[in-house]
Amino acid sequence: MSSRKVERDSKGRLKKGVRLNPKGRTKGTPNKTTAEIREAYQKLVDDNLDNMKEWLERVAEDDPNKALDMMLKLSEYFIPKLARQELTGPDGKDLFKDIKFEFGD
Repeated sequence: MSSRKVERDSKGRLKKGVRLNPKGRTKGTPNKTTAEIREAYQKLVDDNLDNMKEWLERVAEDDPNKALDMMLKLSEYFIPKLARQELTGPDGKDLFKDIKFEFGD
């Protein structure tokens, strides 16, 4: 067991930049187990595309909203979510501040 002293803050947490295992996996390197699980899940989906279509059709017969919800939940694993963007003019001001919408009477 190593006897080196580990730098911690007043709450006992590691100070920024201090690593307990300097020879460990570097930041940003994918975890091997996570990569294997993702690969297995992708294979499961690929092997069941026809079944999934049939299952969704069955659910949609009784509850179209539930089928749509299921599709949206599945899509989160394959399509990255888009970040919200704020649109501003060249002066940095809101582009839509003077736009008004009227609906009906």
